Amino acid sequence: MGVSVTNFSRNGLSDWILQRFSAVVLAVYTVFMVGYLLANPSLDYAQWKEFFSCTGVRIFTLLALISTVAHAWIGMWTISTDYFKPAALRFVFQLVCFLAMFVYFVWGIDIIWGV
Repeated sequence: MGVSVTNFSRNGLSDWILQRFSAVVLAVYTVFMVGYLLANPSLDYAQWKEFFSCTGVRIFTLLALISTVAHAWIGMWTISTDYFKPAALRFVFQLVCFLAMFVYFVWGIDIIWGV
């Protein structure tokens, strides 16, 4: 039994737990954001900027961003291992996914903490 070079996860159970935990974080964050938007129907830029200047909101948003990246990585890894049998194709697909997620993560941090 060979070891997959493109497998960055520890095992199926930890992936399953991380996938569920990240889904819960994203669900709670979505309810939080929708609630805020519904409570402030005439939201303007100044209010939005003030809302995101709160450290708690920034940390919660960062947690949601980390959860999005983790959730997406496990999902894309699963898709690639299920549908791309040639190791080279799977590696390229995973590399492109990783690079995209890394760029989005860095960009998201810049947006969250740059406000």
